[in-house]
Amino acid sequence: MKTFTDQLGNSLQLSALPQRIISLVPSQTELLFDLGLDEEVVGLTKFCVHPKEKWRSKPRVGGTKKVDFAKIAALQPDLLIGNKEENDRTQIEELRKHYPVWMSDVVTVEDALDMIKSLGEITGKSHRSTQLVAQISTAFQSATANPPSPIRVAYLIWYRPWMAVGSDTFIDSMLAQAGFTNVFHQKTRYPEITLEELAAAAPEVVMLSSEPFPFKQRHIAEIEQLCPLAVVKQVDGELFSWYGSRMLQAAPYFASLRNEIIARL
Repeated sequence: MKTFTDQLGNSLQLSALPQRIISLVPSQTELLFDLGLDEEVVGLTKFCVHPKEKWRSKPRVGGTKKVDFAKIAALQPDLLIGNKEENDRTQIEELRKHYPVWMSDVVTVEDALDMIKSLGEITGKSHRSTQLVAQISTAFQSATANPPSPIRVAYLIWYRPWMAVGSDTFIDSMLAQAGFTNVFHQKTRYPEITLEELAAAAPEVVMLSSEPFPFKQRHIAEIEQLCPLAVVKQVDGELFSWYGSRMLQAAPYFASLRNEIIARL
């Protein structure tokens, strides 16, 4: 019997390496496959769209906020993997009564790297997870070898109400990693903002995330009219918010994004 502690400080015991894993978090689902797991992953959510072929072929157990308990029971998992922000606390507490559940709590880049290491340990893939952490760390270090002057940015995730990203979020941490200063850093989590607040914050760049809200050209035009001096740019939300193996793609994306923005300022 081996004891593991998740990122919420909860302990769980496993008598053997898990052979029937259900992941309830898209970015961590992708990570499991990139760690070399396949048959061990017996279930995922409808939002676990990467890798595409696994999303098509693996059983789905509902969404991140509303899981199907009957489908989970039918898959007889010996480990469930969730996240404090992504999943519903009440549902997770109910699942804990029946299965070992490992929860992540990712707010910073360091939290994400710790999560990768921990999932490597609990699944018997420590060698691969250590490699992955080293690769991500090297990629970010290379991207920030010559720290650029921070660019003031507002990162928006929702429309009506307009919602931005504040501090105490993984996206805020990734913005800083990419060389941007979040103009709403003084606000916490995902604050609702008014267009007047956005204009008053005077961002040099307004980023419209590709998820969870599908911003369109008309939204860009609305912001451009409000902030005529700012670069308004749709960005890849997965590369700013998915903690896991997708972080490998983030560093080169951030560098390219910065270069494009600097050229437009």
